Amino acid sequence: MTSVDLSKRESDGDPAGHSDALLSVRDLQKHFPVRNGLLQRQVGAVKAVDGVSFDVGAGETLGLVGESGCGKSTAGRVISKLLEPTGGSIRFNGEQIEGLRRGRMRPLRSEIQMIFQDPYSSLNPRHTIGTIVGAPFRIQGAKPERGIKAEVQSLLERVGLSPEHYNRYPHEFSGGQRQRIGVARAIALRPKLIICDEPVSALDVSIQAQVVNLLEDLQQEFGLGYIFIAHDLSVVRHISDRVAVMYLGKIMELADRDTLYSAPMHPYTHALMSAVPVPDPHKEQRRQRVLLKGDLPSPINPPSGCVFHTRCPLYREVLDESQKEQCRTVAPTLEDKEPGHQVYCHFPIVRADIAAAADQGISDAEITEITEPEPKDAR
Repeated sequence: MTSVDLSKRESDGDPAGHSDALLSVRDLQKHFPVRNGLLQRQVGAVKAVDGVSFDVGAGETLGLVGESGCGKSTAGRVISKLLEPTGGSIRFNGEQIEGLRRGRMRPLRSEIQMIFQDPYSSLNPRHTIGTIVGAPFRIQGAKPERGIKAEVQSLLERVGLSPEHYNRYPHEFSGGQRQRIGVARAIALRPKLIICDEPVSALDVSIQAQVVNLLEDLQQEFGLGYIFIAHDLSVVRHISDRVAVMYLGKIMELADRDTLYSAPMHPYTHALMSAVPVPDPHKEQRRQRVLLKGDLPSPINPPSGCVFHTRCPLYREVLDESQKEQCRTVAPTLEDKEPGHQVYCHFPIVRADIAAAADQGISDAEITEITEPEPKDAR
């Protein structure tokens, strides 16, 4: 995995990013209109992605995690221009790509590819594997020196399949083999960025490891940048350089992998981390789970102020009334709380390693004491 020097990627006045990024996303929005009545007038909008900002460098993997319905897959599809954004900017390799028409976007398709979640529905059952993997060459008018067939057979071999599979159909392969075919199609034109939309969630655990290792090998070989969308925090920790945590269309926390998993600052991130099983049964028995009460709010009518305050354990148990008022009425911004560590929270957890405390079996009362925010004057 490629290491990333975050210090070189900070830019003044821009908490999310760096100017030399392969992909730079700023205030990205995707709202789906809700229509009603005979005239189908718009009566609202589903705010699937609502003000997301991040960067991805060449050869870097950014993990995108969160609950189902948080908007992570929608963000990936908007970035790949499968969906048009409602607002915000997307800059790829120094070029603004939001709003580009299909004809102007086509040349960039060879540099931005996508691996889909379902290896069964992402392949056309009527086409042979050779036709599927060779499609990018024909669509882009690319002519490999050895010919398309030889190049496709080489790609199949590179992802762990046999060149003899060229004339077979998708139904003849297992789920893991089909996902390898999807990977071969994605790397056919040597892209710079691949958006992996939960590429291993539909696979068995042993096959997941094989596909993740394949993606890491291809990244090393071709210098690929990845946006790795997943809900499995263990897989994200293994493959990612940095991790962004999403909730209700917004990024709650963004930091490098080791920092985020060892010392999360946002209460939502801490709740997610507490749900990750630990292989040591003694540690697992002592761990303290953070249970979020209430249902996920509707993205049609998200809460005012901080969108997480209706389920936040700090808001419910620790904050005083004036602090609660701030959470209810004032929306936080994703900003640096420590170098390279951005948090969307008025009162982040900054004084202790909460995850380590839970692993050591510290009681609920002691964890509550740890998570109590410092007074505003002290910060």
